[in-house]
Amino acid sequence: MRSPTGYLPIGRRAIWRLAFALTLLSGAIATPSLRAQGEREPIGVVATTGMVADIVQRVAGHRGRIRALMGSGVDPHLYKLTRSDTAAMLGADAVFYSGLHLEGKMTDALERIAGSGKPTYAVTEEIDPAYLLVPEQFQGHPDPHVWMDPIAWSRCVGAVADRFVGTLDPQDARVYRDNCAAYQEQLADLDRYITTVIRTIPEDRRVLVTAHDAFNYFGRRYGMEVLGIQGISTESEAGVREIERLVDLLVERQVPAVFVETTVPDRSVRALIAGAKARGHDVVIGGSLFSDAMGSPGTYEGTYIGMLDHNATTITRALGGKAPERGMQELLLPPHRLNE
Repeated sequence: MRSPTGYLPIGRRAIWRLAFALTLLSGAIATPSLRAQGEREPIGVVATTGMVADIVQRVAGHRGRIRALMGSGVDPHLYKLTRSDTAAMLGADAVFYSGLHLEGKMTDALERIAGSGKPTYAVTEEIDPAYLLVPEQFQGHPDPHVWMDPIAWSRCVGAVADRFVGTLDPQDARVYRDNCAAYQEQLADLDRYITTVIRTIPEDRRVLVTAHDAFNYFGRRYGMEVLGIQGISTESEAGVREIERLVDLLVERQVPAVFVETTVPDRSVRALIAGAKARGHDVVIGGSLFSDAMGSPGTYEGTYIGMLDHNATTITRALGGKAPERGMQELLLPPHRLNE
């Protein structure tokens, strides 16, 4: 039964809040006391991005000790490993990364780590290639931003569970399978919420203009036209012609809002706004979206589900649709507190 708001039942809301609290506490669960009861040491995992670390933690639960190399606001396209990062990976029981060349500057290091015999896994490696988007301008490489589609990312959760069950800790297979199933159910809820709110945006306004092409899977899943000023990788630069082309589109389609991203400078987005204003069309910044990194640690937006909830809610409200200000389960921070 649906709640009066049309999203999830009130009982499920309590379950979600409990799950979020457990996610925040998972890194601080009393592993010393577990060891005192005869439990084995937790499995030490290094993950590249926050999104990868989040799903590994959700699968591993108290059996994992997860460290993310990249924090909030860090661009994985440009990230360079430090000596301490390399030492952490070499000292871990396993390394998980996103793959599909997302961690472009880390590729050689990840190959060396794998070559040393360290269990090293790309969470996207089991996604059917037919499901991947391969933009013409990306020279045959798939778009790596698959986490923008929670159903695709759910498959990555399954791949993580397979690695724990098949290689890292077969003894606790049931734990990992149960954790995986519970989390995939939450991702299905998230997908239903996003589908519901995006459909409230008037069809002629379902145009998502962002700083770079990180939202193509989101657009395909939820029926939005997505236009990024830069290419898929933030290493590319936005040209004058591309900005002019997008200004023309904003004016012709009367697009009301464009969006900045937490990991990309906003100068190109502001150039769009200025260009449209010079043509007599006022465009606002509809909000700041999480693209290549999640929100601050310890916040709901600092989880994968919170990240997508924030994005969908922000996009919907800015483009004239209807979504609750505090998101799917009333856990989102008010916009003015996001950077606190």
